[in-house]
Amino acid sequence: MSAEPSAHAPLTVVICTHNPNAEYFARCLDALRSQTLAAERWELLVVDNRSDEPLDGRLDLEWKPGARIVREETLGLTPARLRGIREAAGEILVLVDDDNLLDSGYLELALRIAEERPYLGAWSGQCRPLFEAPPPPWSRRYWGSLCIRLFEADAWSNLPRLADTMPAGAGLCVRRAVAQKYVQLHDAGARGVQLDRTGKSLISGGDQDLAACACELGLGVGLISALGLGHIIPPQRLELDYLERLSEGISFSSTLLDAYWGLPVQARSPIGRAVDLLRTLRQGEPHRRLLRASYRGREKAARLLARERA
Repeated sequence: MSAEPSAHAPLTVVICTHNPNAEYFARCLDALRSQTLAAERWELLVVDNRSDEPLDGRLDLEWKPGARIVREETLGLTPARLRGIREAAGEILVLVDDDNLLDSGYLELALRIAEERPYLGAWSGQCRPLFEAPPPPWSRRYWGSLCIRLFEADAWSNLPRLADTMPAGAGLCVRRAVAQKYVQLHDAGARGVQLDRTGKSLISGGDQDLAACACELGLGVGLISALGLGHIIPPQRLELDYLERLSEGISFSSTLLDAYWGLPVQARSPIGRAVDLLRTLRQGEPHRRLLRASYRGREKAARLLARERA
């Protein structure tokens, strides 16, 4: 399915997907279909990232005039996002995952924020978990790694690596200029590693890298409490093996991001290793296993950066 971009729509929803779960994706599209923002004020762009069965002709998008599906053959969320940015017509881009269920007023509020808060270049909102099975109690401290974000009040800053104000990738809203800055970084070869999922890899952080480009342009990043979406969490994402791989991937990506945005990154000293060992020994399982995974990710990134500097 293809159509001409909507030249007058101020907002574009970009969904990057690879072999999507049909049920989840249908719910994601149903939530978009229920948006209160007038249809002519936003466009829908689906980036099919080399799905085994091409999505063109398989999705019911007749309800959204001008909806488009584009195929990106380079596997990975980063090239899919870059393709989506290049194809989007809107001045505001909203990045939606195929397991995200936007609240009905999400797009309308996203546009209002863009108009009322011109100092923000990137923002997102609450990301509520929709667990398909009761999560194990021990997993709660790792929900943030699953892009679950619950908070009481708005917050923003112009600091690119401040966790308290960094928006999440689920429902991430960015201005076109910010997204174009992100494209320029990649076109210039400033990112040697794709900081996003590729195949079964759980490397992440591309969304934070994109949002941080707002600060490079003199704009802020923030969290808006009135914005909200639901995030479907299948049981396998709460299994220990998955969370272990996720912890390692996030730590690896976070270390690279610190370096990319000017924070000092060094391999651990012998004293640092001893301190980390003591912290690990103080943890009970499964937390000890996940902390070790986090340290592994950090060490891998530090070694990579050292090779690049050599």
